[in-house]
Amino acid sequence: MQYSFNGFTFTSDLFALKLRAEDDKVRRSSSSTVTMLAPLLLLLLVFALVPPSFGAQLPNQNQAKEPPVATNGQPFPWDRMRLPKTVTPLHYDLSIHPNLTTLDFSGVVRIELDVHEDTSTVILHSKQLQISGALLMAPEGVKPLQVLEYPRFHQLALLSDSVLTEGRKYEVQLEFAANLSDSFHGFYKSSYRTSSGEVRVLASTQFEATFARGAFPCFDEPAFKANFTIQIVREPRHITISNMPKVKTVELPGGLLEDHFDTTVKMSTYLVAYIVSDFLSVSKTTKHGVEISVYAVPEKIDQTAFALDAAVKLLDFYDDYFDIPYPLPKQDLAAIPDFQSGAMENWGLTTYRETGLLFDPDRSSASDKLGITKVIAHELAHQWFGNLVTMEWWNDLWLNEGFAKFMEYISLDITYPELQVDDFFLGKCFEAMEVDSLSSSHPVSTPVENPTQIQEMFDDVSYDKGACILNMLRDFLTPEAFEIGIIRYLKRYSYQNTVNSHLWESLTNICESDDLVEGRMEHREFCSKRKLQSGTSKWHSGDELDVRAIMDTWTLQEGFPLVTVEVRGREVRLSQERFLKTDDPSLTEGFLWQIPLTYMTSASSTIHRFLLKTKTGVLYLPEEVDWVKFNVDMSGYYMVHYAGDGWNSIIKVLQHNHTALTSNDRASLIQNVFQLVSVGKVRLDTALELSLYLSRETEIMAVTQGFGELVPLYKLMEKRDMAALENQMKGYIVDLFRGLIDLQEWTDSGSVSERVLRSYLLLFACVRKYPPCLNKATQLFNQWKDSDGNMSLPVDITMAVFITGAQTAEGWDFLFEKYRHSMQMSVRSRMKTAMAWSPRKDKLQWMMEQSLHGEVMKTQDLPDVVVSISKNPHGYKLAWDFLRAHWHTMIKKFDLGSSTISYLVTGVTNQYSTTEMLDEIRSFFGSLTEETGSEMRCIQQTYETIDHNIRWMDKNLPLLQAWLNKRNHRVPHEDL
Repeated sequence: MQYSFNGFTFTSDLFALKLRAEDDKVRRSSSSTVTMLAPLLLLLLVFALVPPSFGAQLPNQNQAKEPPVATNGQPFPWDRMRLPKTVTPLHYDLSIHPNLTTLDFSGVVRIELDVHEDTSTVILHSKQLQISGALLMAPEGVKPLQVLEYPRFHQLALLSDSVLTEGRKYEVQLEFAANLSDSFHGFYKSSYRTSSGEVRVLASTQFEATFARGAFPCFDEPAFKANFTIQIVREPRHITISNMPKVKTVELPGGLLEDHFDTTVKMSTYLVAYIVSDFLSVSKTTKHGVEISVYAVPEKIDQTAFALDAAVKLLDFYDDYFDIPYPLPKQDLAAIPDFQSGAMENWGLTTYRETGLLFDPDRSSASDKLGITKVIAHELAHQWFGNLVTMEWWNDLWLNEGFAKFMEYISLDITYPELQVDDFFLGKCFEAMEVDSLSSSHPVSTPVENPTQIQEMFDDVSYDKGACILNMLRDFLTPEAFEIGIIRYLKRYSYQNTVNSHLWESLTNICESDDLVEGRMEHREFCSKRKLQSGTSKWHSGDELDVRAIMDTWTLQEGFPLVTVEVRGREVRLSQERFLKTDDPSLTEGFLWQIPLTYMTSASSTIHRFLLKTKTGVLYLPEEVDWVKFNVDMSGYYMVHYAGDGWNSIIKVLQHNHTALTSNDRASLIQNVFQLVSVGKVRLDTALELSLYLSRETEIMAVTQGFGELVPLYKLMEKRDMAALENQMKGYIVDLFRGLIDLQEWTDSGSVSERVLRSYLLLFACVRKYPPCLNKATQLFNQWKDSDGNMSLPVDITMAVFITGAQTAEGWDFLFEKYRHSMQMSVRSRMKTAMAWSPRKDKLQWMMEQSLHGEVMKTQDLPDVVVSISKNPHGYKLAWDFLRAHWHTMIKKFDLGSSTISYLVTGVTNQYSTTEMLDEIRSFFGSLTEETGSEMRCIQQTYETIDHNIRWMDKNLPLLQAWLNKRNHRVPHEDL
């Protein structure tokens, strides 16, 4: 699942879209899509010991505190949240009858069971379903079952008068009914408005992580894999689609139709999907014979061509890369008008936000294309990582999501080289480090028990850190060895469930496996060459390599290491510690990683390697050098501090010959030095001196990371009464990038990275009221408005133009009218974001209220609207007040623990830096109960972040003032 959020999020001064899905789900996309100024823009939003082996990682069987009592007052025969394994499902025969007029549904499910221990009780899941009948089909005949319900754990107990015998198979049949959900999960209602104003209703599913139980009674845990045969009743004006192709349609009394679908492969309940709608579709067939179809509402079907071509190309790529044929005859991609996360990988029927799938060649931007392609690549990678091979339990969600996020970049680098995805991967690691540097972070693999904790796993640690440590491992093993290992993993565990150790075993001794006999020729050749090299790798001899021992240090403990490097002549002294934003040093003790270090020097561009397994280490250079750069291209998930004169040496090379280092190296140095200021390792003036080189920088990753570190400094000041220093800081940033801004053309020319950077720079310049930009944007907006919106604007500059126009009441009203009637999803998203930057508080309040209501603006967009307004200097207090006032509505709509709620909480609060606001925020969240969110991790992250902001401001404001005075930068033009 992609946890992404739709549209731009105003980050610092730039509206940015976090592909958190991302997203998945979102993060997250927490964003999924549209006008994505790419995940890297999200950089501007802000600023233990290894546990026991796997057995201890599984969640405690979260027992009921008191003996459980069913709703009818009888004792409930099971007291744990996880289901027993006395019986397991083999096959579901599921019939569903949704009514899109009365907005409810009824159904019958018949489940074939395999009995592993004698029992007279079957425990399974059901949530808010009315169970009207339960039968046991045994060899002796059909018998009624008593049904007990225990809502706290979403469980049913089916009690039999006779014993179900070990080794035999039985069937249970349950009749059920419920209302279509009015949230975004389970079997839920969606709707859309046609260009003529007609509202049409559809029904769709979202079952990950624990919501299949709200649509039909089932064993709703990922390890209970089974086959599913589905039938859906519909009216003739609708169509239905599901995981498998339709095999027949049967006419029923009353003019209804029943569609019958082929039986699925063995899979988990969270991957089941079905949709009842009036969608249209377009189709193509891959070279491997798989039919690909893209579904959308009728008036948007002309925006599906790009997604269709991308899906064909990417499914063929994965089919070949994984050396495992896609096992289903078809793959559908459906754009759902109401969708909380970014996208969802249901096997054979992936679902998306409309902004995550629909592309208009004339109206969508380069960053839209990048975002849509990444989301599709993510969901199709899941067809293997997650669907074919699934984690045993949600504690290892990263095996699904980290791999899918990682494969986005591997697949697109080969299939769409023009998208230059390598320019954006590093930003995901920086995002992960932002949350992983807090004491409230969690290991990649961490125990979870209840649905809220499971939902919280869909975060930057599972997605982005997971992808980054896989990238580090790939560099460590070599891409060829890594590819052999993951193919072995997929083949070995197809249709099964796995834990961390299964992956590490598959990546160990990769050339000593029988799998190679039937593997690809290039893999056999690679291993032959390795054997000729006496089994040595680029790190050390192969027989010493213990992948599990290395990677357990990255997955079973939270956080990441800070490596301190001190060069003394030819001697390089190394030490490691946990990087943690805290004023309690004891919290950094007891952590040790096995770190694949890479480095290069001024004397040679050769990449040298050293595996640091201990707290300290020493290596020797062949000669003395002017500078050394560790973590080459930041392929490793760690930060580096250059002690002694090390940072001064780095600053010199950046000032005099910055291209001696790659753009990723430059970006990582910017990120590292400013983050080291936050933990007191480096003085702020040292970091600011390093930033001066940015006046000569042109590469997107380094430029945007420069913004990402500098802009949050004045965003903190915005929420304090210190306009003079705030404007000095803004002036410094404008002056720093003035040369690059002046070079930008107001066109759509250039590579994808150049076009994304142009959007970014012009947006920043216009928001900061840089006269050349402001004048041009105002002129273009007036021309566009005079043409009644018919004038064709270069797509990449529309965000700058719209946000400039939205500053006046007349311009805002005109944008809103165009927003209401536009059918182009990316254009609507840009307009919505621009409107959220209005200086008028009544407009901002109205937008949030309308988004909550869901008619004029979609409720799915509420998180983006609220967070965008929270970054507006005129709206941040409105956003916080709105979040408090509507908290209970939002946790019901978006679900407790979800990445959406986390995004709202952290997005609205992460730029406060006063004890007064910290007290106010603590007071509100402290008043909540566990049922309303008091235990959520994002609340602890919020407290930590604000506390860190306060400490940063108290310590560094005098230094910042002195440095800016010394630089004698002029104060910029009056702020918005």
